[in-house]
Amino acid sequence: MTLKKTLTWAAGVFIVWFVAFRPDSAAKVVQGIGTMIGQVGTGFGDFFTRVIG
Repeated sequence: MTLKKTLTWAAGVFIVWFVAFRPDSAAKVVQGIGTMIGQVGTGFGDFFTRVIG
């Protein structure tokens, strides 16, 4: 088994464990990631609006 495959499996197991045993924390992490993606999208939108307009 390669290192990449081992790390992928370890990350998957950790995510399952995190969601199963710490659902509140997992929800906060996902919410934070969603907020960050929204802010990045808004920033790109503002940038292109200013470049075009």
